[in-house]
Amino acid sequence: MVTEKHALIALGANLDFGKMSPMETIRAALAELVRRGVQITCASKLYQTPCFPAGAGPDYINAAAAITLRHDTSPAEILACLHDVEAEFGRERLQRWGMRTLDIDLLALGESVLPDRNTHMHWQSLSPDDQRRLAPDQLILPHPRLAERAFVLVPLNDVAPGWQHPITGLTVAQMLAALPRQDRANVIPIASA
Repeated sequence: MVTEKHALIALGANLDFGKMSPMETIRAALAELVRRGVQITCASKLYQTPCFPAGAGPDYINAAAAITLRHDTSPAEILACLHDVEAEFGRERLQRWGMRTLDIDLLALGESVLPDRNTHMHWQSLSPDDQRRLAPDQLILPHPRLAERAFVLVPLNDVAPGWQHPITGLTVAQMLAALPRQDRANVIPIASA
């Protein structure tokens, strides 16, 4: 009998929250998740990454974590917990891909494809213009942009290099290797982290 659910999350911040730097905010957010009952089985190093999209603000601090939850925790409950922690650290959802004090994305929930394969494929295949303009009104898992973003895959490779995308079959390590060398090089580990 399965008693746990395994999930992957990404964290990012590029604005101070009060007196906390983005690096301190990411660390505090991980601690807050634990306080709320989320078991962090592995957390990545912290990385400095260029703002996405380019020119939209200061560089980000990014990280990823593998988490374990009770088997009866629904995807909606996981997402609500992540959004509550974001809000606790000053996150306001004013602009898509805008600057933020904290962003926590649910990247994957085991091998789940939500809400279904066709909907996932629709969101994964959007043009860059539509990606900027449109946002889904439901949870799409795995995250539809996962394979395109070095700022997600480099930290995720620290915690789950062998996780396989349930649609493409590619592992995190394979998706990362497929990205342009410069994209990977732009994700810089923070030595003091």
